[in-house]
Amino acid sequence: MKDTNIVLYQAEWCPYCAHVRTKLTDLLLSYKTVNVPQSHADRHIVKEVSGQTGIPVMVDGDTIIADDDDAIIAYLEKTYA
Repeated sequence: MKDTNIVLYQAEWCPYCAHVRTKLTDLLLSYKTVNVPQSHADRHIVKEVSGQTGIPVMVDGDTIIADDDDAIIAYLEKTYA
């Protein structure tokens, strides 16, 4: 397992989030998850971090990728593969 500072804002029921979690596991990366409420109106922490309420949102240091699982996976492959 490779230590990282990655934080994934996500929900267990979200298929796009599951896609990202699978890639993180495949790459053997440690990461922290923050489970967010189902209601967009209640996703204050995601709004603070990314300026919007969609998920998944990944934060890795100064890199923030919001609401785009394909972009997150491309970043992970480029940075950590």
